[in-house]
Amino acid sequence: MNLSEDGPKREVRGALVKVLVHRRTDRGMRLEEHAARCVRRGEVHELVTTDQWDPRPGARIDRVGFLGFAELACGGVIDRGDLVRIGQTTVGTVLGFDACHLPNHYNILIHTPGPVSGRDLGLQPETPVVFVQGRPGEPVTGPATSGTPAPGGS
Repeated sequence: MNLSEDGPKREVRGALVKVLVHRRTDRGMRLEEHAARCVRRGEVHELVTTDQWDPRPGARIDRVGFLGFAELACGGVIDRGDLVRIGQTTVGTVLGFDACHLPNHYNILIHTPGPVSGRDLGLQPETPVVFVQGRPGEPVTGPATSGTPAPGGS
């Protein structure tokens, strides 16, 4: 979040359409240079967790857990620092984007204390996914533990 430029924005909402259950330690994703991406209603993007926090463009992200694919119900802007909620759990914070699969989909990289998969969190298709604008002073990640909301999370 850029305090000198960013005002309020709406939440970007969607739902899981496929759950993924694996992790990798050698994925080799590359962080895109842009800290924000505009997304459209109906797009499907992959949700990927990592414990690596390196926001530099081109940073290599190897330690990852795959949550699944989410279809977006509305357009909007997803920014580095946005909170990611899946069901009642605040999973983590948007780190950025990997574009290796474009034009098909983005990998939305979510910072968590450790890489977690959809199986680890007990995710199911149709579980709601929400990207909520981050606020200064909020923790950069949630607990990412199955069924446990972050403190103050809904």
